[in-house]
Amino acid sequence: MTVLDARMLERLMKEFQRSMRGLLKDVCRDFTRNYADAICTFELPMDWFLALGQSFTQAEYSNWKMVGWIESLNDLLYFVDIVTQVRQERSRRDIAEQLRAEFREKFYEHGYADEIFPNGKPEPRMLLGRLTALCHRLAREITQESVCLAPRLACAWVAQQRRDAWVVPCDVTANVERVELPWGCAIGTAGVFYGATGTARTALQRAKGQGEFMITASGIELLVGDRAYPMVECGRHERWHWRRLAPVPLRNSRYGSLVLGPTLVYGKDKTPVGVRPTKAEVAKRMRRAVSAIAAAWPDGDRLLALLTSRIVPLKAAGVVSFSYRHRPGLSAINCFDRDQLDLIDDLIHENSHHHLNLLLRNDVMYQHDHNQEIFYSPWRRTLRPLRGVLHATFTFTMGAMLFERLVVWGSGKAGKTGWKRAGLNPRDLARARYRCLEEIESVRYSLKDLEYAGSHLKWLTGGGRQLVKQLRDALASMERGMQEYEQDVSRSSFGPALRRHRAELAEARETLSLM
Repeated sequence: MTVLDARMLERLMKEFQRSMRGLLKDVCRDFTRNYADAICTFELPMDWFLALGQSFTQAEYSNWKMVGWIESLNDLLYFVDIVTQVRQERSRRDIAEQLRAEFREKFYEHGYADEIFPNGKPEPRMLLGRLTALCHRLAREITQESVCLAPRLACAWVAQQRRDAWVVPCDVTANVERVELPWGCAIGTAGVFYGATGTARTALQRAKGQGEFMITASGIELLVGDRAYPMVECGRHERWHWRRLAPVPLRNSRYGSLVLGPTLVYGKDKTPVGVRPTKAEVAKRMRRAVSAIAAAWPDGDRLLALLTSRIVPLKAAGVVSFSYRHRPGLSAINCFDRDQLDLIDDLIHENSHHHLNLLLRNDVMYQHDHNQEIFYSPWRRTLRPLRGVLHATFTFTMGAMLFERLVVWGSGKAGKTGWKRAGLNPRDLARARYRCLEEIESVRYSLKDLEYAGSHLKWLTGGGRQLVKQLRDALASMERGMQEYEQDVSRSSFGPALRRHRAELAEARETLSLM
């Protein structure tokens, strides 16, 4: 059984779900036992968090939204502990420098470093104030999101507490990390969105999205200024006063639904500027892409169904796709500047990041690299840390496997019809052959570096070395399968690009390699 085996990943997914359930309990217990002052300072309802956790099924503990919420709470616990240490230290320079170094390794996907070290310097005098402000922000967001995860349960909890009301500050502007629309709330884990209407929406726009949820046993109202607007009634039957927007289904599988979310829009400086509703034609393209993967590569399609649950279109010039370790299953895919073959590739690429992140949650595969950028990346054409090279090698190996399967599928009689139905043309078939050979060359290059990191630098663990071996075996199989297409690509319009790529890798090996 290999790391590419869906049955093994199903087992790891169940272990991951159990670990996230356990993490929530452990974090709440740690807060209660050791940080009672922080619970009061940041107004953290730990009993509510535990009650919320008990309401979810095991399967929901691997949902991207639930995982992100739990990990944010865990991050808050970490920062509360740092605040305690900083208050006890007379000299804060050492702890500021250590924290800045740790941020580069531990929180490289978050924006925390920008809040604590906005100038890129330790600035120990500012450390306590900035950390405290970050804790306040996280606490507000975590509490707001907890209510949105289960609003009806929040009303029931208020009733059990025999409280008249529970008031929770809220920010309902667009959330770019979760890719959620403005002027409303994404409810639960399935992607349903309720948008404010009429006077409530107007009031929110005037208040720049700032308000409060007033939660009672009978329902929730939105407070904006001195006015209350009904949001949801939680009587015998739940009744919403806001407009319901359901996510667009792309397909259902034994693992659940794959849905399409809103569109994330970037500005010219490649930073988010807003979240917009997704147009219907994007869903059509996505369904064709998913169907093509299913027809050409059933094993890869099974991995996609298991590991990706929500796709959000990305409208951003110069940005291809991305995903977050702490939001497993959520993939942002550029559907506007990329053609259909690219779209198919990007779906598998981001799914492969989810794949490797799941493996890394189960097994520590690298160590001692200290985030040093010393390995040449054939994909970025820059020096990268071991972590980045491992991720790239894994994901582009999966990409090469996809292209090989697409080539075999598109070259057969039955596949030609399906190829056309998928929105692909003969040039796409030629490009798929080229892309497969191109990725084989890049993967071969980086596998040598990873093998060196494992055997000589001792930076890979046993699990890491085993993963590299399995990638090497997959590469060897693809090399054999693509031999018959080598001359076709060499004689095609893609031949010069492939030869140039090989020359660049040879030069990099001579000038930049550690070996």
